[in-house]
Amino acid sequence: MKAIFLDKDSSFSIIVAGILSLIIGVGIARFSFTSLLPFMLEDNLSIKFAGFLASINYIGYFIGSVAAIFIKKINTKVIFFRAGLIISIISTLILGISIDERLWIISRFFAGFGTAMCLVVCSSLIMSKLKIENKTKIMGIYFSGVGFSIVVTDIIVKSININANLWQMSWLFLTLFSIVLFIYPWVVLSFDKKVKNSNIKISFDKRIFTPFVFIVVVAYFCEGVGFVVQATFLPNIIDNLEGLEGYGGLTWLFVGITGIPSSIIWMRLAHKYGSINMIILAMLIQVIGILIPTFTNNVILNILSGGLYGSTFIGLVALFMNLGGKLSGSNPIVLMGAITSAYSLGMILAPLYCVAFYEKYNSYDYSLYLTAIIVLFGVFILALAKKLNIVKE
Repeated sequence: MKAIFLDKDSSFSIIVAGILSLIIGVGIARFSFTSLLPFMLEDNLSIKFAGFLASINYIGYFIGSVAAIFIKKINTKVIFFRAGLIISIISTLILGISIDERLWIISRFFAGFGTAMCLVVCSSLIMSKLKIENKTKIMGIYFSGVGFSIVVTDIIVKSININANLWQMSWLFLTLFSIVLFIYPWVVLSFDKKVKNSNIKISFDKRIFTPFVFIVVVAYFCEGVGFVVQATFLPNIIDNLEGLEGYGGLTWLFVGITGIPSSIIWMRLAHKYGSINMIILAMLIQVIGILIPTFTNNVILNILSGGLYGSTFIGLVALFMNLGGKLSGSNPIVLMGAITSAYSLGMILAPLYCVAFYEKYNSYDYSLYLTAIIVLFGVFILALAKKLNIVKE
């Protein structure tokens, strides 16, 4: 085991390095904000500013993820990936040592960019380093790291804040934890020799944007909206329900636990039953999870709502990206850029309307209703595409 762990070219060490990168760039730089939000709201952070920070974070992610698509040289990818690790750590540190709103805005923007580097660029490096023929299954294990990163960071946050509100200390401890973790992926996800890349021409062929591709892009925008509302506010949504004060953290932990196997399960189901069928099913399940807090304060059902969310959002990313790759043909950069942009736009806009509704009605219900409607619209247009027989997989 020790030899495998030290062998930077073994599949085991590559996947471990990838998961550690996800803990830093996704779990800590992004989702720890969700875990700590209830504590920060108790300490006079406003919902309005929290929603603004979430949107700023996803603007950074949008810029980073789209830029990542155009980075072709493998050695350049390594540089940007390492920069993402450092940016994730520094942006986490800032929230622990400062309460300056301007610094927080800058920090959350760069945290989003760092997340893109640690997710999008990192996945590309892993695909390049793996030497096995069937990489799909092992990449499913890698993406399960998103759920694992939520679990790890949430347990850390809960442990620190168990008897008192120590949210700033939590950011500092998470920074220290990141510093300990980042060495391994820094070393493993690199290349000993210069790897030459052939020049890849980025061409635009409007023929790839068929009616079905347009529908997929719009549906992925809808899923971007469906993803981000709970990704930002779920613990606070649950804590605001009568009798469920304090259960938000448990619900969020359940999101991470159910998210761990989700991409593997959904990709296997898609292989057997078709990508579009599984996307529609996953989005419908997600809608149920979105709506549960609006009609009941039953503790079991609301924890289940977190499970339904966790079991779908990671899987839906894998399903859409896999479908986009199949549809892209000889234009992967253009099409993948289009669907990534659509998803990111949904993530940027959703926190803003959530804040507006909450400030007007002092409730998350209307935000959840609108979110469910938008996700259902994505389901509707995909189902319509199937009915009109224009689906291509």
